[in-house]
Amino acid sequence: MRKKKHGSADDEAQIDMTPMLDIVFIMLIFFIVTTSFVKEAGLMANRPKAPDAPPPPSNAKTLAIRIDQQGTIVMDNREVDIRRVVANIQSFLAENNTDSAAIQAHPKTKHGIVVEVMNQAKEAGIDKVSILVKDS
Repeated sequence: MRKKKHGSADDEAQIDMTPMLDIVFIMLIFFIVTTSFVKEAGLMANRPKAPDAPPPPSNAKTLAIRIDQQGTIVMDNREVDIRRVVANIQSFLAENNTDSAAIQAHPKTKHGIVVEVMNQAKEAGIDKVSILVKDS
């Protein structure tokens, strides 16, 4: 009988995985160290939590104010001058029992007009002013 010079094929087919695992581990450490965790600057909004918010009264009507692209203010389907917003809101409050208003502004409306309408709504006695935003 003759002995084989070479070992079996199973002995030769072993691959050492340690160097590959070392490289993967080093790459993982590199990516973790080089990742930058930056907090983006922005405005923080205080949003009410849904369970804590009381349901609105069934007879309460929210004042809807719309501002178009040219800055035209519309309340109760009537065009209102910027200087007469307080008076119109006060007359609305005399007829309706509410403490909230919703302002819907066109995305290209000047911010100054929206802020002025918000200030006038607060001055007229509206406690809760919401801004309606449309996602692009």
